[in-house]
Parts: sequence; structure tokens; C-alpha cells
Amino acid sequence: MVEEVREQVLAIPAGRVASYGDIGERIAAGPRQVGRAMSQLGDSVPWWRVVHADGTPASCHGGKAPELLRAEGAPMRGARVDMRRARHLAT
Repeated sequence: MVEEVREQVLAIPAGRVASYGDIGERIAAGPRQVGRAMSQLGDSVPWWRVVHADGTPASCHGGKAPELLRAEGAPMRGARVDMRRARHLAT
């Protein structure tokens, strides 16, 4: 499962995001399972591109996710990602 999550996260382009649930649907897992797998990935993947369903960025890594998302040009609505505009739909 960790490898499947890694592949999904690596497929998210800069400036786009996927929710834990989005990834879970793609690999037949729950959002919490995706979160646990993410915790095993470390910094070798763009972890900040995985957000909560409401667009709230992850709070791990010292809260750097909003800064990294803005730097990549992800559309934000206040402190959250605009999911309508930023959601990466896997094909």
C-alpha cells in the first residue's frame, strides 16, 4: 500500500492537489490508511500536495504545506486550497 500511495502522490503535478480520500479511492483504501502510508514516505515525495477533503493542508512538517502550495501556484481560498480549481483528477 505504501508504494501505491507513493506512486499516486508522485503523479500529482505542481500546483495541483489530491485529498487523502481521492488517493484512497484510486487504490481501494480509506483516507486514514492513506494518511498512515503517507507518514512512512518521508520527504522524498511532494507530501504537501495531499490535503484534507475540505482543502485544508497537512499540518505536519512544521506547518510548511500552505507555503509550499502557494509557491507552486496552487489556488487558495484563505488558508485552504480551492479544491474545485486545484484537484488533480487521475486519468
